[in-house]
Amino acid sequence: MATFLVQRTAPLPVDEAWRRLTRWPLHGDVVPLTRITVTTPPPTGEGTRVLARTGLGPLSFDDPMEVTVWQPPVDDSPGLCRLEKRGRVVLGWAEIEVRRGPGGRARVRWREDIRLRFLPAPLDAVVARAGRHVFGRAVNRLLRQP
Repeated sequence: MATFLVQRTAPLPVDEAWRRLTRWPLHGDVVPLTRITVTTPPPTGEGTRVLARTGLGPLSFDDPMEVTVWQPPVDDSPGLCRLEKRGRVVLGWAEIEVRRGPGGRARVRWREDIRLRFLPAPLDAVVARAGRHVFGRAVNRLLRQP
């Protein structure tokens, strides 16, 4: 599996950074060629299912995920969300952690362990670099959106 970590510090309160990073449909606006649908009723919590559809036309695939940990930030406790990837093409997990950082700014850690079913393990380093790049840009853009 390819594991990568994206870390950012944002000039936002922790609860606002959390809100921006967990508005699932907006991830489709910042991840190339991807559309996001929440397939369970609100509010988000453990058991929420999210479907990412990535690609163009017949060259698309589904990346179904389920929220297995949902702990929004409270007072000085960090927020943690874990998504389990349960697709036929994409497997693994992603964790989003938001905590208070220096100067009261939000400190974000996005960790992901991803496996593309049809890619051999020797390509994990390439997948990790690509994931760090794509999701690093996505986190940056999500944190800038109101």
